Amino acid sequence: MPWKIVRVRVPGGKASPTPPLGPTISQYGLDVGEVVNEINELTRDYDGLEVTVEIYVDPVTKEYRIDVRSPTTTSLLLRLAGASAPSGDPANKKVGDLKLEDVIKVAILKKNDLNAKSLKAAVKTILSSAATIGLTVNGKEPREVIKDVSSGIFDNVLLKYEDEWKRR
Repeated sequence: MPWKIVRVRVPGGKASPTPPLGPTISQYGLDVGEVVNEINELTRDYDGLEVTVEIYVDPVTKEYRIDVRSPTTTSLLLRLAGASAPSGDPANKKVGDLKLEDVIKVAILKKNDLNAKSLKAAVKTILSSAATIGLTVNGKEPREVIKDVSSGIFDNVLLKYEDEWKRR
C-alpha cells in the first residue's frame, strides 16, 4: 500500500494535537503526542512563522517521516526587519533595515533551499533578496554589503556562525 501524505500548516514550534492535526494523525493510528513533539522540535527555528509540514505515513506499518518546508526568504527577511510587505520601488523606497547577523541567520535557515556551498555565498544570496524587496542592511544598500562580504570585511562575523552552518 502506498504512503499517504498529510500536509498541514502549523506555527513554528507550536503545533498542537487540536484539529486539524490531531484527528488527522490519529486516523492513521500514530501516537499524536509523539508526532506533535517531533514537529515542534523540527520547526522550533521558525517560531512566529507558519510553516508547511508534510507527514508521510505508511498506514500498514505505522511508519512515518516528517518533512518541513521552510518559509520563504522574503517572509523571513520582512519579519526580521519589522516590515509588513516588500517595497514596490526598492531602489527608492526602503521598508526596513536588518542587521548582518539577521541575514546570516536567514542564510542558515534556508541552507537546504539554496545552491550555496559556503556560508559566505549563502549570505550574498540573501543580501540580494533583501535588495529586491527594499531592505537595507546595517543602514547600507545590500549591494554595498555584498562587496564588503566578498572583500572579507565580515569574515570574523561569519566565522562565529560557521559551525551552525555546517550542522544544518
